[in-house]
Amino acid sequence: MIEFRAVTKRFGDGTVAVDNFDIVIPSRKITVFVGSSGSGKTTLLRMINRMVDPTGGDIEIDGESIMQKEPVSLRRSIGYVMQNSGLLPHFKVIDNVTTVPMLNGVAKKQARAQALELLDTVGLSRSLADRYPSQLSGGQQQRVGVARGLAANPNILLMDEPFGAVDPIVRAELQQETIRLQHELDKTIVFVTHDIDEAFLLGDQVVILEKGAKIAQVGSPNEIMANPASEFVASFIGTDRGKRALSLKKTESGTIVIDSEGRGAGVLVGGSEQ
Repeated sequence: MIEFRAVTKRFGDGTVAVDNFDIVIPSRKITVFVGSSGSGKTTLLRMINRMVDPTGGDIEIDGESIMQKEPVSLRRSIGYVMQNSGLLPHFKVIDNVTTVPMLNGVAKKQARAQALELLDTVGLSRSLADRYPSQLSGGQQQRVGVARGLAANPNILLMDEPFGAVDPIVRAELQQETIRLQHELDKTIVFVTHDIDEAFLLGDQVVILEKGAKIAQVGSPNEIMANPASEFVASFIGTDRGKRALSLKKTESGTIVIDSEGRGAGVLVGGSEQ
């Protein structure tokens, strides 16, 4: 469990990125921080592994303050996946994946064997292990980034807008892969995005943020959609514009679910939406 207690972050120019932030992030669930640019979501994420230190307050992992931990060792114990994968371009795929385990003292042979297993886990062929990042597609690079984030078998995985730079089809595939991996690996995942649809798809707990990391609403996707806490939340998730209003249209091939813009949102099969 991760707990933020009255956390504040002020930068040197006086900007208040986070102001008195409190939240509990449950274990073995996906918590999504979602908000527009300047809402402090990435700063919150980076404070968990001390890439950014809070100005005030504290963050605890399983009841222990992260400020009592040495920053480098803390980072090596927490998986981190970023936008554009962040792979080392002069390292082969397998060397990117084995970097952290080897820094943690795992023997090279063992680290490489585990890396090949992780390629299987994230849906990549082992034949890609000896390629360089530039020889991979964007989606493949992001999968390697996820494998690298999982390489030290962390309990916590931080994901900072990891799918923002790939095309919509690949993004949808990677979102489904994230759901599958969570079902298989049971990690505590903190995911940052500006896309409310992505947040609702992935999040067990969704935290909608306003400027300064002010919590506009926190809850499950169903709770937030059913009862937006404010006009801001209603606007952000699109209910005030009927964005999420659905209707049914019967066709020769079945009943189609149509959104408010006339686009197909699913098909009813046997009385349930697919």
